[in-house]
Amino acid sequence: MTAGIATSATTDTPIGPFTTIVDSAGSVLASGWTESIDELAPLIHRTLRPTDIRQAGDLGSVTEAVDAYHRGDFTAIDGIPVSQVSGEFLVHAWTVLRKVPAGAPVTYSEFAALSGRPAAIRGAASACARNAAALFVPCHRVFRIGGGMGGFRWGLPAKQWLLAHEQG
Repeated sequence: MTAGIATSATTDTPIGPFTTIVDSAGSVLASGWTESIDELAPLIHRTLRPTDIRQAGDLGSVTEAVDAYHRGDFTAIDGIPVSQVSGEFLVHAWTVLRKVPAGAPVTYSEFAALSGRPAAIRGAASACARNAAALFVPCHRVFRIGGGMGGFRWGLPAKQWLLAHEQG
């Protein structure tokens, strides 16, 4: 089952273009620092994947939240709905990740513990790697023990910028 028609918009940010795809209810399906819908659409779970993605100049409150976040209002993204589908642990981990505050990043081990499965460090890393809704589900706030950045779909320079931006 697919989700029908979705809408996308791209916003300029200090670290490059940021594109968001939302469903008809305004829930984020995928987002990231790219101008390419073709790069984002495959990240959407097949049961949510739209049959058509139409471009818009603006997505209202979603675009406002992206702009506000990049200007320093880190809570602006918190109220934006996100739709992602996967197994029980990943869906729960994404919900937990949305509660990790800006400026207080956690290690993969800490993220696994916050998600209720302290031994599931690889599962926590998988939740970050499989997250389609970058920024709104802030996987950039998770790093390796010892301070290593770990991976980030949108590049380590972007992750470093985001973490520094959130530190003020």
